[in-house]
Amino acid sequence: MKDMNVMPADTPAALLASARAALPEIEALQEQATEVLRKTVAPQGKVDAELLEVHQHAAHALSWLATYVESLRQLTAWAGRLSDAGQLGRIEALILQIGLGEYLTQIAGGIPMSQTEFARLSDFGIGWQPGDEAVSLMGGNTIAARAELVALMRDNHGRATFGATGLDEDLEMIRDQFRRYADERVIPNAHEWHLKDELIPMEIIQELAELGVFGLTIPEEFGGLGLTKASMVVVSEELSRGYIGVGSLGTRSEIAAELIIGGGTDEQKAQWLPKLASGEILPTAVFTEPNTGSDLGSLRTRAVKVGDDWEVTGNKTWITHAARTHIMTLLARTDPNTTDYRGLSMFIADKTPGTDEEPFPTPGMTGGEIEVLGYRGMKEYELGFDGFKVKGENLLGGEPGQGFKQLMQTFESARIQTAARAIGVAQSALEIGLRYAEDRKQFGKSLAEFPRVADKLAMMAVEIMIARQLTYFSAWEKDEGRRCDLEAGMAKLLGARVAWSSADNALQIHGGNGFALEYTISRVLCDARILNIFEGAAEIQAQVISRRLLG
Repeated sequence: MKDMNVMPADTPAALLASARAALPEIEALQEQATEVLRKTVAPQGKVDAELLEVHQHAAHALSWLATYVESLRQLTAWAGRLSDAGQLGRIEALILQIGLGEYLTQIAGGIPMSQTEFARLSDFGIGWQPGDEAVSLMGGNTIAARAELVALMRDNHGRATFGATGLDEDLEMIRDQFRRYADERVIPNAHEWHLKDELIPMEIIQELAELGVFGLTIPEEFGGLGLTKASMVVVSEELSRGYIGVGSLGTRSEIAAELIIGGGTDEQKAQWLPKLASGEILPTAVFTEPNTGSDLGSLRTRAVKVGDDWEVTGNKTWITHAARTHIMTLLARTDPNTTDYRGLSMFIADKTPGTDEEPFPTPGMTGGEIEVLGYRGMKEYELGFDGFKVKGENLLGGEPGQGFKQLMQTFESARIQTAARAIGVAQSALEIGLRYAEDRKQFGKSLAEFPRVADKLAMMAVEIMIARQLTYFSAWEKDEGRRCDLEAGMAKLLGARVAWSSADNALQIHGGNGFALEYTISRVLCDARILNIFEGAAEIQAQVISRRLLG
């Protein structure tokens, strides 16, 4: 039997070399699984939708396998960058060792897609006999390694991250700025906002505007900071570490700006982008309908041309921050003869911000709040439109029928940003769980000294770093102008699972206290749950990834 406390390699350099040597083996395994499934669901060369649905479990298993392969590729690349910079220290080496050991073992034995569903190689009718390098690495997630990592984490308590992130100096400066802001202005207040189900104060929104959050990636010529998507990831992560509601405020502006930059006319860009960048106007995204969910192509809300303008009639649901915003990016059907995505158009619809007494004062528009478990700081609403008027000049791009295409162009950034929010929530859970495990004494010692507690903390730190590196990679690909919908989807898929497992484990460390509303971890658990649902539920995300892989 293998010694459970033996390092898979004697030095960080040797560990990194083994990781690099093992990557081609699992890449080939993914290619084999893809080819087997392709023959099943695409017998004529093109994916058959009915066959894909019949074999949906295997298709989603392929998505998770590919996500793990890409995750290990990026974890290894991260360690390589640190090694080149002379920064591959003990914490980083342990994260690499444990991450490789655990994820390779899960590839061999079963990757959790949910609490009761697993992706197994037998789903494709294939097996794997790991080579010597992989076998060595698979022994790396040891009791001793996890205990040592947690001991080092405790020595470094107070840091927002554990282990070097591998970012450049500018991004680390941005991280430090927003980490301090979250610590000083968000964390002390977030739990009270949640318990009272209050909107995030306008004072906070104004401060975020002054920090440039709403114009982070908007080009300088339109009043933004013109920074990278990687910057957006760092800011979203740190603000979400404070409170997911605050970290999500910038999402509205990010989506609206992406739509206008990608599909708007010159006049629309000049009119709306500077106001979005400064925070003068707050936007909300109005896409989902009560009976459509993820099936956006079947939307029923209609927009009818009346003279030069449009009148909108229909219902929308799960509209975040709808009451006090100034504009809506509104998706509606402009061609009544269509029943799919081809008849949809996007509008930049003006509205009057509401008050507590009258949340929706704009004529032709009504709304009601949806009470939710978590993610409360902006509130969720159902909206009704009855002859709601939109100016003709506010049809995005000036041409009807382009709405779905325009929306699709935003999915990469939206999913990268959601992955970043997930990392922030997971990091919050880790820090809260670690602090409680250090302070809480049982049987004469801290909870953190018990192996099962230390195991939970160690795996949180490892998986957060894996998801973080996958998310950074997606953002860097986007910044380089390369297609990254596959990588962005993987980052969102894994990040959401890591956020939920981290919050659940941190609550478990709290024991009965974690079930009490007064403890912060109860909020973090509720907030984490939404991440597997919005911006593409985990099942939809896996479906999208599998179609890309098979297509």
